[in-house]
Amino acid sequence: MIKNLKKQMTTWTPSRVLLFGFIALIALGTILLKLPIAVHDGLRITWIDAFFTATSAICVTGLTVVDTGATFTVFGETIIMLLVQLGGIGFMTVAMLVYLMLGKRISLRERLILQETMNAGSMEGIVRIIRRTIIFVFVIQTVAALILALHWMPEMSAGQALYYGVFHSVSLFNNGGFDLFGNSFQNYADDLLFNVIAFILVISGSLGFIVLAELYDYPRLRKLSLHSKVVLSVTGILIAVGAIFILLFEWWNPHTLKNMSMEGKLYSTMFQSISTRSSGTTTIDITNMNQVTQFFMIILMFIGGSPGSAGGGIKTTTFAILIAAVWAMMRGREDVVLFRNRLSKDLILKALTIIFLAIFMVLSVAMLLAITEDQPFLAILFDTTSAVATVGLSMGVTEQMSEFGKIVLCFAMFIGRLGPMTLAYALGSRREQSLYRYPEGKIMIG
Repeated sequence: MIKNLKKQMTTWTPSRVLLFGFIALIALGTILLKLPIAVHDGLRITWIDAFFTATSAICVTGLTVVDTGATFTVFGETIIMLLVQLGGIGFMTVAMLVYLMLGKRISLRERLILQETMNAGSMEGIVRIIRRTIIFVFVIQTVAALILALHWMPEMSAGQALYYGVFHSVSLFNNGGFDLFGNSFQNYADDLLFNVIAFILVISGSLGFIVLAELYDYPRLRKLSLHSKVVLSVTGILIAVGAIFILLFEWWNPHTLKNMSMEGKLYSTMFQSISTRSSGTTTIDITNMNQVTQFFMIILMFIGGSPGSAGGGIKTTTFAILIAAVWAMMRGREDVVLFRNRLSKDLILKALTIIFLAIFMVLSVAMLLAITEDQPFLAILFDTTSAVATVGLSMGVTEQMSEFGKIVLCFAMFIGRLGPMTLAYALGSRREQSLYRYPEGKIMIG
């Protein structure tokens, strides 16, 4: 039986390896977080809450049903931090690093799995990208952790400041959404140094490791791929547009921006624009925002980060393809072009499929929760989008949900992190090329 199982596993597709790898890590995380050593004395955590926390951590979401800092001990918080790190850079990336350190060769099948993990277009240079990914992660997180620790030392002990620096550096870079303060980072809304470090961490983690590698090589090569150009341009536009709209919508809101200094307003709106698409942390109380702002944030969460990053959503490149396709159709152009490069019809169809599946998932889960949970629909839609897009922002309804609602959100986070198409490939049978084509038909649309 064991031989048959091993034989079956060796024939698994990369998508199936990722699927069951994530399931195994969630199961392990749930067991570890349920241990008495993981929670403070006198507190108990249910299996459902442990499962939810482990799923949220490995899917780098950040939705919580208990206060992380008040509930978990250093052991429990460390487990959460490790799960966020594994979920952010990919457990296969860590496994391949161990292989490389031991001097072992990376097989073709393992390279295919790495390609799926990194969401790369090809296997070319994939091992080099993995090496650089580990270096980027270590350097960026270490430097940020030290800066944050020094910054927080005046308000806490040196040991606690260093621990907080490491935990929040990992959480922010991997877009994990977890914090130990209990109110995210609302106490640092007008703190320039903290905001700058947070911006760098979140943006670095949401760009994608392939883009980071190209940016590292840019001073020498003076060249960027189409992928990196689209990611960088769309990310910049979304950050700027998001900050402007949030500033306009909340300028006169006495519960959010009105009573802040001008610096606080600018830092907070920029932080929220960056964080909403992937990080799940906040310096403003989301529950007190205007409804138009909350709905606008749903749109930003739905778009999410970039391929091969710790961010979720439909991805910036998918959004760019949709906009380019609509623009081409409006102008009567047959080709969809980005940066003087024509996009294939297969790529456009894949982008439209991803968008449709994501919309279907968000609406299906939101309508199901609207039946089972006694909460305002906008709040349910907000938290559902946050779960599917693995963002982690909440309007406060997640922790009030029934056990059924929590389980539904767990599946939403899991599918959102893997991606609906990856899950379909993992569970489906092998795709076979059709030997014939049907005649072309015409129908009226619009």
